Amino acid sequence: MRRSTLTAVAVAVSSVVVGGWLLQEGVSRSDNSYLRVRVLQEVIDRVESSFVDEVEYDRLHESAIDGLLRDLGDPHSSLIPASSYENIEIRTRGEYGGIGLEVVDRNGWVTVVSPIPNTPGARAGIRAGDQFFEIEGVPADTMVTDQAVEMLRGRPGTEVSVKVLRPGVDEPIPFTIEREEIQLRAVPFGLMLEHGIGYVPLQTFQVGSEREITTVLDSLRESEGARSLILDLRGNPGGLLDVGIAVSDLFLDMDLSIVETRGRASDQNETYSAREPDAYPSFPIVVLVDRASASASEIVAGALQDHDRAVIIGQPTFGKGSVQTLYRLTGGDVLRLTTARWYTPVGRSIHRVSQRQVEMEGQSLGISGELVIPADMSARPEFSSMGGRMLYGGGGITPDLVVPPEILSVEETEAVGRVFRQAGAFNVALFNYAVSYIRDHPELEVGYTLSDEDLATFFETLRESAAEIDEAAFITGARFVRYHLEREIALQVWGDSGVFEQSRKYDEELASALELLRGVSTQDDLIEALEQARQSRKP
Repeated sequence: MRRSTLTAVAVAVSSVVVGGWLLQEGVSRSDNSYLRVRVLQEVIDRVESSFVDEVEYDRLHESAIDGLLRDLGDPHSSLIPASSYENIEIRTRGEYGGIGLEVVDRNGWVTVVSPIPNTPGARAGIRAGDQFFEIEGVPADTMVTDQAVEMLRGRPGTEVSVKVLRPGVDEPIPFTIEREEIQLRAVPFGLMLEHGIGYVPLQTFQVGSEREITTVLDSLRESEGARSLILDLRGNPGGLLDVGIAVSDLFLDMDLSIVETRGRASDQNETYSAREPDAYPSFPIVVLVDRASASASEIVAGALQDHDRAVIIGQPTFGKGSVQTLYRLTGGDVLRLTTARWYTPVGRSIHRVSQRQVEMEGQSLGISGELVIPADMSARPEFSSMGGRMLYGGGGITPDLVVPPEILSVEETEAVGRVFRQAGAFNVALFNYAVSYIRDHPELEVGYTLSDEDLATFFETLRESAAEIDEAAFITGARFVRYHLEREIALQVWGDSGVFEQSRKYDEELASALELLRGVSTQDDLIEALEQARQSRKP
């Protein structure tokens, strides 16, 4: 029987370190446990009454619990105060008041996994990989992720001030963002691309995501003749385990395994399988992923890859291979505890071990601003798909075809870092210029290209917003600037689907998917096309 929707696969949290437990020999376990509880309470009472500085009694208990959970060495286990539990329920409701960011603990920082498209955070210019330095003047390294999320959310119409760290930018970047009512749609749109190829982006795994996919894909099939599918999971941070299973179930035959969970407790050991026949058996499928594709996204990609039901294209995924269970505690608090790890149908664990120090050598900056890290298959365990293809475990889902996004040169990357010392002003100018450009170009059509003169005009707008802006860096980084300015204009004119269409000319992963799907009519044809593409890419 599937576990309740409280079994979540996404959201990682860090805690505060406190010391270990006292031990005593020569007593039974029950007596020893009772003694430990007594000693802990005595320590808390003594600190509260006698420590040289006044301390909050409730905070002492919270610190002790935080220390216990931190000592597990697991960033995904934490105590969620009753007042913050709404942050978890949002994943099933799909709406809240805030700025629209998915955040996790990564390497000791509250880190943006993905800004939700067309939300205040995305429009302000917050990017995947940004690390919170301050929130409302409070240093972010003093808070766990849930505390950061609580501060970021609030009544629509109010503002929150933050500073973020960004690779390549020396100083923290300030932003002031107005909160809005965030209404999350799992599938913002669906499109027919070419040659009967349907495109469906899935942004999150919340209750009903599989129904949204079905509605959009059925419409593409029945009204526009879709015969194959590109399922885009890039930037999707995951969500509910049950929903990841349900989405996988859409594309697998009945009784095929989807995911296995393994924990210390027997009730955590379970294999989940497809309950319904494949709803689209004739569709060849490509799944797009990147480093922000996490948890439930990885379950779907892993299941379809293991069964040779889809070809995976893009970059290695996030590597969140553990399952958290929520336990209601006395007083309304909730314990989120890692209770199992999950494995793909052929037995792969894709869990990536978090590292405090991230090796920067070999990393590049993509045109959208994300870090691009070379795929490293060394020392990765090898597996075979159900059809005998080579697969890799550990460190996320490794795509069948690793395709990095369009990369900036070293000179462009350094220039972009200089421009983004004024990132707040840059994004204000981006918005203001887009408004004026749309007003002056009412006949604008998707696929337009901004001229050098347009960029020069934008630079003047930027200079009015920023006290200091490096003109030489702006010129060197013009390709990056043009990309983001065109996207901002497209977002304001046509919304999410327009942004996708406008950005297609830069989308290397999408181009590779289209190249594979052209002319194929079955999944076997697609696998054969994949092998040919791999051979052609070999030096």
